[in-house]
Amino acid sequence: MSGDEKLFEKIRRILRPARTIPRTKWTASHKWEMNFPRILILLLGLFLFGFGEALLFKANLGNSPWAVFAQGISKRTGISIGIATFVISGLVLLLWLPFGQFPGLGTLFNMIFVAMSLQIGIDHFPNFSGSMEKILAILLGVAMVGIGSGFYITCGLGAGPRDGLLTAIHKKTQIRVGRVRLYIELMVFLIGWLLGGVVGLGTAIFALLIGNSVAFGFKFVARYSI
Repeated sequence: MSGDEKLFEKIRRILRPARTIPRTKWTASHKWEMNFPRILILLLGLFLFGFGEALLFKANLGNSPWAVFAQGISKRTGISIGIATFVISGLVLLLWLPFGQFPGLGTLFNMIFVAMSLQIGIDHFPNFSGSMEKILAILLGVAMVGIGSGFYITCGLGAGPRDGLLTAIHKKTQIRVGRVRLYIELMVFLIGWLLGGVVGLGTAIFALLIGNSVAFGFKFVARYSI
């Protein structure tokens, strides 16, 4: 194998998404095992997630499927996007019951801080104008959600309501993480659209890329965990 081929193979291995959820040096032994570094990593992941979602809002080319759902509820009820996101998280928790999945500290933090960071981003991030600027904001948002998911899920403090449903289905069926995420996002997108949420190019990009983005997020945090 030539030097160029070796370099290409190395890059391919780095970029290949993870097929399952890794265990890192900060992974807790149970869902309520707290220490300061682990909580910081958890919060980092949650704020990356919420800010990533907010970037799609500000690009104004269609929101992520869950944000479309939240926006639909917001339009129907008059509550803010952040509050709608919090309410949705509580409802999704009920879907954990058939899988025997139980919340942890990370679940509660997710319900609070994803909704909070999303609303902060919507209120304070600039609006994007040019087409290329909007596309880059969407791609950055998808990457932030993926890496943020990798950080907070691998803390082992209990996944957030949405990702807890993902991991429960993955463990029960052994279907790849990215594929499960894709199925869930497509279903939520349809419900959100029927409720009046705004969809568009950003929605399609998010739904198509988020599965591999989360899987790459798992690989990223596993490779560079400290």
